[in-house]
Amino acid sequence: MKLKEPIRFTNNAQAEFFSTLRKRLDAYFRENKISPHANAQMVIKSVILLSAYIVPYIFILFVPLPFWLTATLWSVMGFALAGVGMSVMHDANHGSYSSNKTVNDIMGHSLNILGGAVFNWKLQHNVLHHTYTNIVHMDEDIDDKLIMRFSPHTEVKWYHKFQWVYAFVFYGILTLYWALLKDFVQFIQYKKSGVNKNSAKQNRIVLLKIIAHKLIYFSYFFIIPYFVLNIAVLPHLYGFLWMQFIAGIILTTVFQLAHTVDGTTYPLPNEDRTVENNWAIHQMNTTVNFSRKNKFISWYVGGLNFQVEHHLFPRICHVHYPAISEIVKTT
Repeated sequence: MKLKEPIRFTNNAQAEFFSTLRKRLDAYFRENKISPHANAQMVIKSVILLSAYIVPYIFILFVPLPFWLTATLWSVMGFALAGVGMSVMHDANHGSYSSNKTVNDIMGHSLNILGGAVFNWKLQHNVLHHTYTNIVHMDEDIDDKLIMRFSPHTEVKWYHKFQWVYAFVFYGILTLYWALLKDFVQFIQYKKSGVNKNSAKQNRIVLLKIIAHKLIYFSYFFIIPYFVLNIAVLPHLYGFLWMQFIAGIILTTVFQLAHTVDGTTYPLPNEDRTVENNWAIHQMNTTVNFSRKNKFISWYVGGLNFQVEHHLFPRICHVHYPAISEIVKTT
């Protein structure tokens, strides 16, 4: 991606749609006297998901358990890892969890205990993905990765015909790659591309924070268990990898359902680096909703099954998406 050469969207007559929609949503929250941020339901869910990630690990570390129960707890942690990422961290780093910036920062940094770095995530997700959705070489989520192809505008290689076979394995290592390498790769890429606009001094501080958070993350997953608690190395490693595999499968599947299925488009800018569409219409063309009536999925994936509403209004907490989706639909 090259943010030094930004892509523009046309501001045509379709802009009236988004303006009207915003007014209707403002009226909805005002007339119902509710905040567009988190409610009690959201707070309870945050406690449940964070507990489901932390409490099982405490048992794994300090309570002698049979293999089947330990494996079950690692599985719960895998589901919770993905759940915290989609339902808690995601909203907070969009600024939709609370009107209080400090609360958003605290909840947003739950990403650190999942193995990721907030600084990179905000650039990749908030700046690139939400602005240039499904535009190849701008939206990193659809960039080709090793032997994986996600955009119809990139070169087809002979091995892509087998992607349906090997994709499952690569999906499963998403969060592991994130914890080990992705943040460092992104840090370098974003400096070169201009996405990261920090000064050299600011970037040194950011890099030190990323390194510190990684050291803490791997300390409580490996250093402390092995060298302080004398936990057997291989079973613990296998459990950690299993947790990562479950989380990776869930996160990649949710993304595929929202952006890379029939019904979504992959627009290309013209020679003037302009997309011939209004930004809001572009978002609707490149996202789809799924399982809107399934209450558990809506709860677990943090409203990402209401992807259209999320892309149009990322600063509205996802607990409100089912209600506002009807307003979007009628508008």
